[in-house]
Amino acid sequence: MQAFLIFAIGGFVAQLVDGSLGMAYGVTSTTILLTAGLSPALASASVHLAELGTSVASGLSHWRFGNVDWKVVLTLGVPGAVGAFLGATVLSNLSTEAAEPWMSTILLVLGIYVLLKFAVRPLRRRQLTGVSPKLLAPLGLVAGFVDATGGGGWGPVATPTLLSTGKVEPRKVIGSVDTSEFLIAFAASLGFLTSLAHQELSWTMVGALLLGGVIAAPLAAYLVRIVPMRLIGVGAGGLIVLTNARTLIKNIDLPAPSSTIIYAAIVVAWVAAIAYTVRVVLAERREFDEVEETGEPVRN
Repeated sequence: MQAFLIFAIGGFVAQLVDGSLGMAYGVTSTTILLTAGLSPALASASVHLAELGTSVASGLSHWRFGNVDWKVVLTLGVPGAVGAFLGATVLSNLSTEAAEPWMSTILLVLGIYVLLKFAVRPLRRRQLTGVSPKLLAPLGLVAGFVDATGGGGWGPVATPTLLSTGKVEPRKVIGSVDTSEFLIAFAASLGFLTSLAHQELSWTMVGALLLGGVIAAPLAAYLVRIVPMRLIGVGAGGLIVLTNARTLIKNIDLPAPSSTIIYAAIVVAWVAAIAYTVRVVLAERREFDEVEETGEPVRN
């Protein structure tokens, strides 16, 4: 029961992050499972099976509020499903010794990307002309492969890339990426179940992640209203970096002084990023309040 509650809380936290940012459910929950001692393949398989439920709940919510562009969902999601199936097959056939540093490296890079993405100012919006299938199809294939082999990455790869084009409304980017994630979760789960037929999955663990995620899904919409989206991203990104750096340091077997210095550097950089983000958020709020009061933007 204790383990069930721990993983349910992990799924809850992961979905809060994902529901607020449009990314990082897989990255966050896979990091938790790896820390608990699961093999990379079983961790990714468990997360993707849980995502079958959480992605449906998230997708239905976005569809209800008009946040879904079905052309983006299909053009991005179908190649993504192909990439996810291939990624699941590759990861399942790697030894645990080879897969753990590979997955931790991917998660570390994604964590750095998420942290930096939300620590800097967002890009200006351009004309909303829509994204070409020439970008969506290869993006989906790569993001799906990374998602399955890294235990997460669909959102961190697809969402920022589409947001950076400025050609789709941000709410529709997040809604479409979240909705298409069902296809990726289904294909990856199929690949893992086929390749890991000889290994036992913990359905209790999958159920705990699913339960926590489903409970968190409606709360995430409220969380994003009261906590700055950028601050959540920096916090989650730093946690992912720190946790996976620990796994890599253990694999490399660095001596104590070197590992301590690395940990300290990560924490200092993380705290600095949070402090910078808080300053930016407060400055934006002051500017917004000034505009509300005077109708004129603040001149720096």
